[in-house]
Amino acid sequence: MVLRSEVTRTGSHGTVWGARQRVTVEEAVRVGTQNGAYASFEENRKGRITAGKLADMVVLGRDPLRVDPMSLIEIPIERTMVGGRWVYES
Repeated sequence: MVLRSEVTRTGSHGTVWGARQRVTVEEAVRVGTQNGAYASFEENRKGRITAGKLADMVVLGRDPLRVDPMSLIEIPIERTMVGGRWVYES
């Protein structure tokens, strides 16, 4: 829901909040990964998928860059990795 809200600025009941504050999917993902790690002074440990960094991630059923932004919430999660270990598989 958060990703869709950032991209569409639309709430769960269809209300648009701050339409001029919309960001692209790429920008929203960066806010939740790189920028989040930087904001918590952890950019050397997490925020990007590179050698030596923490590896929490999801494998999505569809490419969020290629779907209608309103359907982002409907993308299925196929797998989830936490701490370098797969913890969920659909």
